[in-house]
Formats: sequence, structure tokens, C-alpha cells
Amino acid sequence: MIKYSRNKLIIPAVPLVLLSMISLQGGASIAKYLFPVLGATGTATLRVAFSALMLLAVFRPNFRLNKKQWLACLAYGICLGTMNLVFYLAIRRIPLGLGVTLEFTGPLVLGLFASRRPLDLLWALLACIGIALIAPWQHSSIDVLGAALAILAGVLWASYIVLGGKVSRLMKSGDAVTIGMCIGSLFVLPIGIFSGDLTVLDLRLILLGIVVALLTSAIPFTLEMRALKQLSAPHFGILMSLHPAFGALSGLLFLGEHLSIAQWVSVACVIAASAGATYFSRKPVTLD
Repeated sequence: MIKYSRNKLIIPAVPLVLLSMISLQGGASIAKYLFPVLGATGTATLRVAFSALMLLAVFRPNFRLNKKQWLACLAYGICLGTMNLVFYLAIRRIPLGLGVTLEFTGPLVLGLFASRRPLDLLWALLACIGIALIAPWQHSSIDVLGAALAILAGVLWASYIVLGGKVSRLMKSGDAVTIGMCIGSLFVLPIGIFSGDLTVLDLRLILLGIVVALLTSAIPFTLEMRALKQLSAPHFGILMSLHPAFGALSGLLFLGEHLSIAQWVSVACVIAASAGATYFSRKPVTLD
């Protein structure tokens, strides 16, 4: 229920997280809409570059870092930029919902490795079933390279979580994210330029690139930060487990990407595995 306090609008945490996921997956749909014109590389370049500019305007970080901080930010930023690029290359070939599902297995596996509880075998089994239902074992329309790229994006996402945890212990989280995004944009920008995808840029495409950056970075980050003030880490992680479902629905509604029954079951398995691992873990991994 929405409340007011001292003339300020207070939105409960759950709607904030749901709005964050709608924004992120909706932005991914718009990004995929740009692929025929800008390509996955050009779109990823615009997304990361404009996100960096937005974060710079908001946080205005202190760039006077020591060697240890710079090295941590460098690894974090390169991982962040590569993750975005690889994921966009993946969803250029496979439906958005499947891409998000396969990518989400990275943080899921990371969370399972962080725990040694016997019950985690159930969540690992559910995750394996989910991946097996997507894998093109027989005659399938799923692009093998696209699926492999989505899994690689998941590995990078897990690495991003680990590196983000390390860099956040060395400096302010806002500064870490901003400097990391700037480094990521500097890493991806030459790839976007040399790919030739940015040669067709015009005002309309630039504006759409800004919209993608807003929906996939600025708005979700702001909403999640507010939600985390009200939610515990396990509850936040469980809600974030819905990302594959929102990705599949966004792909269906905005891109006309229909999934088979087996693929929907796959999405459900990954969501159940992630939610279960998060809820029953004593040291849950937060996906922020």
C-alpha cells in the first residue's frame, strides 16, 4: 500500500523491485529492437556509455584512488562492460526470456557454491533440469552460439558480483559503480567504434540509446537501492529470481518471442531453484 510521510510518497519495497525488473527487461526489449540498425555491439556501447554519463552526473565520484582501488575498479569495470556486450550478443540470437534465464544461472551457481547444505542439491537439480530443457539436444530452433554466449554472460555476472563485493569494501558503493561503469564504457567503446555499427548514428538513435540506458541502469539501480532499505537480503534475492519470468514476458509482449511449453518450464525451474537457494541459504547472495 502506498503511503505518504511529510508530503513524501513512500512506495513499498515489493512494487519497487517489480518496477525495477519491468524497467530493466523493457529496456532490454528496446535494445533488441535497435539490433537491426545498430547491431548488438553498437547498442551495448550506447547503453554502457550513456549509463556511465548518468552515473557520473548523479554520484560525481572521487577519482583520486590508490593503486589497489584502481586495480579493483579496472577488473570490475572490464567485467561489467564485457558482461553487457556478451549478453546483447546472446539475445541477438535467442529470445530475451531464454537469454535472461541462461544468464541467471551464473549468480545461481555462485549462490549454490557459497553453501554446503544438503538441500542445495535440490536447487542444483532444478537448475540443471531448467538448462537441460533449453539445450538444443535434438531438432531445436535455439541457436547454440547464442545459448553459449548467454551462459558466458552468466559467468561474467557471477564474476561481477564477486568483484563488486571486493571493490565495495575498498570504497563507496556509488563511486565504485560509477568508476566501474566508466572503465567498462572505455573498454567497450573502441569495440563499438571499430565494429562500424555506430556509423549510422543519428539523433533518434542517440535518444533511444539514452532511453535504454535509463531503463536498464539508472531507473533499476535507483529503485533497487530504495527497496533494499526496506527489504532483507534474502527477500530481495527471492524477488530478483523473477527476472527470467519478466524477461520472457517482455520478449513475448514487445518482441513477439513465443516460448514453447518446455522452455516456459525451464524458466520456472530456474526461478524455483534461485528462490529456494536464496531463501534457505544462511548467507544469501544479493543480486544488486
